[in-house]
Amino acid sequence: MSDQTFDLPNFSTDLTGEVALVTGTTAGLGQRFALVLAKCGAKVALTGRRTERLAELEDQIHAFGGECASFHLDMTDTDSILSIVDRVEEALGTITILVNNAGIPDAQRAHKMSIDLIDRVFDTNLRGPYVLSCEVAKRLIAAKMPGRMVNISSVGAFRYEGNGAALYSITKAGLIRMTEALAVEWARYNINVNAIAPGAFSSEMMDGMIERMGDITQNFPRGRLGQPAQLDSSLLYFVSPSSECVTGSFVKVDDGQGPR
Repeated sequence: MSDQTFDLPNFSTDLTGEVALVTGTTAGLGQRFALVLAKCGAKVALTGRRTERLAELEDQIHAFGGECASFHLDMTDTDSILSIVDRVEEALGTITILVNNAGIPDAQRAHKMSIDLIDRVFDTNLRGPYVLSCEVAKRLIAAKMPGRMVNISSVGAFRYEGNGAALYSITKAGLIRMTEALAVEWARYNINVNAIAPGAFSSEMMDGMIERMGDITQNFPRGRLGQPAQLDSSLLYFVSPSSECVTGSFVKVDDGQGPR
């Protein structure tokens, strides 16, 4: 029997002392993730390509007393990915929470995609998160510190209806497998790797899809899009110190929108 004692209940959302890096915080889900982590006490690295939007997010976080810093990051640029860890460490400290949120759709038939678009989708959705995760893990292992990684996949990883965005589905499925494999690789170092697979949530990406396809919510059982705030609990569960036994897992959050 272990003599370890636990709080009742053994759950906390206090992230004081943690340093979180969130990719793609210029809009949508990433912006919400950054706000939530900062509100719970983490120092948050805000990243993206549209730096003017990062400044606006900084102001929101500072308004409630949170701590953050902004960094330009291009997930298709290897040098940008490798350098971000050094820059964040210098400004905020060792990264203990990584949220791989940045992603782009393809919105085209597979045989009609340009090589440039294929490369950008692969790099942003899968290769970039893999490289960044490994770079963050190296630092945690060297420092003998535990960590939490949360990869933002999609229910599109599990279903594809043939209407375009095949490569998006492929890369998001790859992100799930990356989650499972890296969880095994780094479990011995107390680095937990998990994933969230959202359904259709309100975001810039979803706005573009609705413009192309019309109102898709009429086909959903609850007739609505999810709101970014409805992912707060899933994110906080995976980054909470209380979920230390959970690694290599994913949760679908789709409001019952799709088939099982």
